[in-house]
Amino acid sequence: MTFDIRKIARVLAILLPTTFLAFAAQAQDSDEEEYKPELPDVSIYKAMLDANKQTGWVQFRNYDDRQLIYFSGLQVMHCRLSEIRYSINSDALDKRFPLGACDPQLPFNLPSGDTNEYVYISLAAKEAQTIAVQVVWDDGAGSEIIVFKPCDNVGDASCARIKTIKKPKKQLLEPSISDSPIRSTQTAPRGKTFNEPTPSTAARP
Repeated sequence: MTFDIRKIARVLAILLPTTFLAFAAQAQDSDEEEYKPELPDVSIYKAMLDANKQTGWVQFRNYDDRQLIYFSGLQVMHCRLSEIRYSINSDALDKRFPLGACDPQLPFNLPSGDTNEYVYISLAAKEAQTIAVQVVWDDGAGSEIIVFKPCDNVGDASCARIKTIKKPKKQLLEPSISDSPIRSTQTAPRGKTFNEPTPSTAARP
């Protein structure tokens, strides 16, 4: 078999520029591919949770003859949480605090909205002597269970103090649909309303 060098040269002269241009265009597309935000590693959120333990994962506040319990410190971690479990005056952990939808571009922001459903619960004055709290991470693992109580002489300022710390009895499995709604369909716990009191100053801390 013989090769015609002139024909090969002509074919290469046609193909090489086309191939180079196609490669260059592909490389340019790759270089200009938009960066997709990624959530911070869960270890960062766990460090935040541990750092806030002593000052309270939740905060008690007396306001307008009501007792408010703020979940703001936990809500900022909502992108890595599947549940916030709590119970009032017991260790049952039979209630769920709603989590806002996660925006990877704003992974630590509190959910926006006209109500305070993602910020606090409102109870009758002095109703909660204690609140037990546990968070469940997005991989199904549960944190330790901490029972908080109001600071002595708590007033308009918000605060909490640890009463007891309990280790979870076993590693939690991924929460089931019956007791852990998917984040996009989560609703506030039954029997609670989150739109009171109406003054805007109640929305802190």
